Amino acid sequence: MTTAGFDPGAAAARATDAILRDTLHGTHRGVVVDSPPGAGKSTLVVRAALELAGAGRPLMVVAQTNAQVDDLVLRLAEKAPDLPVGRLHSSDADAYDKALDALDNVRTSAKAGDLNGLPVVLSTAAKWAHVKADEPWRHAIVDEAYQMRSDALLAVAGLFERALFVGDPGQLDPFAIVGSEQWAGLTYDPSASAVTTLLAHNPDLPQHRLPVSWRLPATAAPLVSDAFYPYTPFRSGTDHDDRRLTFAVPSDGSGPDRVIDEAAASGWGLLELPARHTPRTDPEAVRAVAAVVRRLLDRSGAAVSERAPEPAPLTAGRIAVGTAHRDQAAAVRAALAERGVTDVTVDTANRLQGREYDVTVVLHPLSGRPDATAFHLETGRLCVLASRHRHACIVVCRAGVGDLLDDYPSTEPVQLGTLVKFPDGWEANHAILAHLAQHRVGWQP
Repeated sequence: MTTAGFDPGAAAARATDAILRDTLHGTHRGVVVDSPPGAGKSTLVVRAALELAGAGRPLMVVAQTNAQVDDLVLRLAEKAPDLPVGRLHSSDADAYDKALDALDNVRTSAKAGDLNGLPVVLSTAAKWAHVKADEPWRHAIVDEAYQMRSDALLAVAGLFERALFVGDPGQLDPFAIVGSEQWAGLTYDPSASAVTTLLAHNPDLPQHRLPVSWRLPATAAPLVSDAFYPYTPFRSGTDHDDRRLTFAVPSDGSGPDRVIDEAAASGWGLLELPARHTPRTDPEAVRAVAAVVRRLLDRSGAAVSERAPEPAPLTAGRIAVGTAHRDQAAAVRAALAERGVTDVTVDTANRLQGREYDVTVVLHPLSGRPDATAFHLETGRLCVLASRHRHACIVVCRAGVGDLLDDYPSTEPVQLGTLVKFPDGWEANHAILAHLAQHRVGWQP
């Protein structure tokens, strides 16, 4: 929350200046930056890339997905339309966003040799792992470094001399398809994040954090910071009066409308259905999510923010639905299609990472479950779902999750040598539930 005497813009600028100073003029081989949700991580990556390119230092940029790479290329082209940029891609037919073909300063190729001599070349970690270079790049920027496995970092580490690692430590852990228990706590755990392993071997590297979230409103930043970032706290870049969500069509008194009004007033809403053990694609909960989205659109919402003084319509493109599983997302899409809604983003937490909307509707990962597994308790999953919104987050959940958590306390084994930077999922879930209870609307569909 912003308070008297705290200037969020100045705080962010000081942090950015320190990061760029260490990146351009420091002597360490790496610089690590922790970025909370919506803190301007991509903006920092683009600015650092432009500063390095402007200083005449050849640069490679490593991201984790093709979508992330393409987004960075587009941002670079927007900021510096005259800067030659290389987009290294795979040999697949649809390997990159074809919008890049319209940019005069962007050269695309599946062969690294075709991009030699360009000041900036961007690609995924998977593609960079197959590149052989006679001379290493002087600098690299690793984006979403906490979502990169350490074995992927090892595969590309020989390509650069120095690197800036930027990522959000509260997001989902790197994905691994095999068990990693035998390596847990060891400095060479290949499934650990690139940052964790990097710091285990290089504890003296400069570490910075971006202190302000420009996405999360003042109603959300304190909760998300306390629940998911207790050791690297952050504040909202806006105050309570800076954003407002209103609706032209009054409430009809239904559960969905009442929770919408609560979320518009407080930033949070919990639509609580009766306690029950259900299939994963709980039909009632899915219909409840779809009903909330339909009413958000029917009530002609408008959002006022620091970005523009005039109210902006709350359109389908500014609403997202988040789930834990793909089959839940598919069920919600089908329920929305039955109500004539097709343009609202519906996806899992994994795919919503890094994205931003005015309003999000979340199907709670533990809703209707008979147990609380490690998957559903993963801190990063709940963090992603609770941190995509600029105005309000509405959670749909069956009653009884608090009791479920108490019946399934965290029993994950403690691993010696493991760096504990974040609370476990059990604790984070309780913190979120305790807050949502203040904004509860009970509903029997």
